[in-house]
Amino acid sequence: MTTEFRARSQQAIRKFAGSNYGSTAFENEKRSYPRAMMDFLAGNREKAIAFLQSEDADADRNAHTLGIDFYSSFTLKGQVRKYFYFGKYLDPNYRQRMKKAMAIWTEKDPLTRTFLSPRKFWSASTDNCDTWVDCRNTDNLKAIREVAVYLFAQETGNEETRKIYKEHIRRNIRTLYQIGQGEWDSENYLGHAVTTYVNLYDFALDPEVKSLAKSALDWFFTEGALKYWRGGFGGPSKRDSSQGNCVWCSLATHELGLYFGDSPLADPKPDADEVHLITSSYRPPLAVIALARKEFKKPLELLNSKPTYENWKPGGDAAPQFYETLYFGNTFQLGTLATGSGGDWNGFKMMAFNTKRGVDYFIAATGTDPTSISTSSIGGDNVAQYRNLVIWLNNKPLAPFQFFLPKSALIETRLGVTFISYEKTWLALTPINLHLEGINLTATQKIQSRYPDDQIFTAAGTG
Repeated sequence: MTTEFRARSQQAIRKFAGSNYGSTAFENEKRSYPRAMMDFLAGNREKAIAFLQSEDADADRNAHTLGIDFYSSFTLKGQVRKYFYFGKYLDPNYRQRMKKAMAIWTEKDPLTRTFLSPRKFWSASTDNCDTWVDCRNTDNLKAIREVAVYLFAQETGNEETRKIYKEHIRRNIRTLYQIGQGEWDSENYLGHAVTTYVNLYDFALDPEVKSLAKSALDWFFTEGALKYWRGGFGGPSKRDSSQGNCVWCSLATHELGLYFGDSPLADPKPDADEVHLITSSYRPPLAVIALARKEFKKPLELLNSKPTYENWKPGGDAAPQFYETLYFGNTFQLGTLATGSGGDWNGFKMMAFNTKRGVDYFIAATGTDPTSISTSSIGGDNVAQYRNLVIWLNNKPLAPFQFFLPKSALIETRLGVTFISYEKTWLALTPINLHLEGINLTATQKIQSRYPDDQIFTAAGTG
């Protein structure tokens, strides 16, 4: 496993050798810092270090922290590894300035210290913060903030702040094991979760906190192992952007696949955030890798529950919001939610074995937007799954359906049943008051830039 991990790591590093890093304006460090770190590992040390310790584009807005940007959570993740891992390569004066800035920043809890006016983020105005640190509370941004404040308080001896954030971290990780995470199984944000907690695992000095970090990482990689397969990421997911419906298409697959592998295709476009994993001493348990590679007796059915999004708010842990059925066959894995898809969650996704591509996808949804098929829904869905059988009902008589499937699939209709043949998996669609219209060329064209090998099959309700 170690040999494979190193080989995949070297492949990822080579992809970023000599690359352009980008900017330090606002929260662009989300991408530019990891790219520079990857280029450093590729051998371009002087160029990378010069960028990492260059004056921040928003230095004037960060005068209170000596020009060092400790505001956006996505910037903070890079600042942590820059200081603790690459710090010995930084100019001593710059590193000392970073440490002084940390001391100022964590003298008190930066979430309780405010500016006169809010600072805007890229997103909606409701996300703006007037605090010294990113106040946004999505699971990933909250975790990045808490890990960074903890580590910087640890480094500067600000014990009161360190203890406050130790308790935040303890509570969050305990919640993972009690009810799970609000951004459960996200094809995107799961990647940010693991690259956040490796910072804590690698740089926490308190043995208890290091143990907490390992517990979090083991949990996230186990969660990811259930949905990962051969370079793909399938099954229901929260915060699904409809961008991950092919092998190596989602952020989560880049991070998980670095450890899990098991794909006939090498990752063609690694993510720069993998630098956090490549330079970390953490490794997932071998049992988790075996789970990701589906090395267990099949068929197997799991009945799972998923929490509300902001489950840390009062009452958020009272009951699950979603109920999931996850089924592993010998040539496919299929997952559904009882409520179907909607909002930003996917409620039906299947992956089927493909020798060359790794896996092919099959996605069902009610709705008319093929570009957001993972979460497309007109409402009124009720889904029941028992092993490999699924019944999907909708209480709107003229509800449209869309099915996402590969162009290589063979489609044939006999006696009112439509059979779809994948390489080693066969599906049967039996319509109930539903007219299967066939391949929708207009809808298929809309997804071609992202999914050139896939197509959209549509159907319409008849009563």
